[in-house]
Amino acid sequence: MKLSDLGFDPWFEAHAVEMPPEHSGLARIAAVDRGAYRIKDASREVPAELAGKLSYQIESPVELPCVGDWVNVQYYNDDTSAIIHRVLPRKTWLRRKTAGDKVDLQMIAANIDTAFIVQSCHFDFNPRRLDRYLVMAADGQVEPIVVLTKTDLITGDELNQKLAIVGAATKARVLALSNMTGSGFGAFQQTLLPGRTYCLLGSSGVGKTTLINRLLGQDAFDTKAVSGTGEGTHTTSRRQLIVLSQGALLIDTPGMRELGLVAAGNGIDMGFEDLVELSANCRYANCSHAHEPGCAVRAALESGILRADRFSSYIKLKKESAYHEMSYLDKRKKDKSFGRFVKSIKKRMKP
Repeated sequence: MKLSDLGFDPWFEAHAVEMPPEHSGLARIAAVDRGAYRIKDASREVPAELAGKLSYQIESPVELPCVGDWVNVQYYNDDTSAIIHRVLPRKTWLRRKTAGDKVDLQMIAANIDTAFIVQSCHFDFNPRRLDRYLVMAADGQVEPIVVLTKTDLITGDELNQKLAIVGAATKARVLALSNMTGSGFGAFQQTLLPGRTYCLLGSSGVGKTTLINRLLGQDAFDTKAVSGTGEGTHTTSRRQLIVLSQGALLIDTPGMRELGLVAAGNGIDMGFEDLVELSANCRYANCSHAHEPGCAVRAALESGILRADRFSSYIKLKKESAYHEMSYLDKRKKDKSFGRFVKSIKKRMKP
């Protein structure tokens, strides 16, 4: 295996800087589990930890290594363990607001070529949640593909209705499949190319783990039944990189209950291309689509061309992102001020 088989391309080569010989090893973060890391290079996969200097320099959780990152490492203990000294720049990323009331950014995965946004046709189908995933992908410059699973649990007419809803929300490719019958699985496999990195996004129980097991040809990961539904769910607690037999790289992620957005203004516009196209016909360039005359967006709402729930989702995500962005920037200023204070104290304490 070569580093290129793990996704190391000319872009990363151009962004890799000279490091001391002992720190010049290149590897990819293969798994993150509660602060513990595993890295993978052309010949091995071993546990790794952050160098003390790197830990000291990190000012935000978003700067911590995440699955998919390329890092400079130093091996020790007969190459069975490693120390991470530097995280290379990220070409693409998937991130969200940390869960709960705390306003900070949390990395989900980095250097992703394509994100499979998985929704079940049964209980989990949720257009508003799909909007959030599409914005997340657009914000990180990741190509989205929507995957509708469990098509065997609904009728053909119901599937067509869901396909129409998704088609109205995005120009991204949409795949429909059933892990039980195998319908649509061949088309899904054909999207997986050697050396390319893919990520599975979706709630628990939508069939991500069953899909991975089918790709691997074995029950490598456990699933369990959801009470009363018979659907499979996987209580994944870590994000991990899986190398498939055809050479594609697949990142599995735990189901996410919260998908808060921070500073995703451009991503929101890219995730709502239909509204952006309508906005271009508004009389005023800075139209808020609230009360201005000559608003093309409100005209589309009144005529039924634009669904009211989609417009409502767009406005809600815009407000949420702007609000969290202000809170995040304020937090970053306070963190940096505190960091400078701590460093000044340490300097005074030196003999």
